[in-house]
Amino acid sequence: MTHLKYDANQGTVLKESHSHEDNIASHIKNVIAELGEDPQREGLKDTPKRVSQSLSFLTKGYRENVEEILNGAVFESNMDEMVIVKDIEVYSLCEHHLLPFFGQCHVAYIPKGKIMGLSKVGRIVEMYARRLQVQENLTMQIAKTIQEVTSSLGVGVVMEAKHLCMMMRGVQKQNSMMTTSCMLGHFRNDHKTRAEFLSLIKQ
Repeated sequence: MTHLKYDANQGTVLKESHSHEDNIASHIKNVIAELGEDPQREGLKDTPKRVSQSLSFLTKGYRENVEEILNGAVFESNMDEMVIVKDIEVYSLCEHHLLPFFGQCHVAYIPKGKIMGLSKVGRIVEMYARRLQVQENLTMQIAKTIQEVTSSLGVGVVMEAKHLCMMMRGVQKQNSMMTTSCMLGHFRNDHKTRAEFLSLIKQ
């Protein structure tokens, strides 16, 4: 049996077992039984397999990397004004309870001789979101990656999300919204640049 090998430096899975979904399904079946249910009853019989397939999709970011996502879509450009991609949908799993959090992400960067393909911004957000996460780290990972890829003068990322671990359990606050931001380069050092970004994403 080949086991998953996680490379912490690259943030990707290097090897993947052909039967990893079967292994996960077996564990899910045991969890269902431990919860006091009958995993063999009609409504639950195929649940372990479905949950395994679902988790595989929801964590597919471990099996992706930036180079493959970009696929060469970084281009030379004289553009030196702020580029903003706003309202990018985010769906992720909280690493503390494996419950979803979801919302929107707003990304901006100031090019320095290079721009990236529009869809690649969303794909980078998606890659990191499809891992076990906390929102603070997710926001920072997106910003740092775009900074590295574009060598830009600055990057700003703002994320707003609702967390089911806070809504469904624990304190059970239904209307809470968490906002995180990561500002690099001009967005951190120049308050006018930061204010322009924050103003534009509210429009």
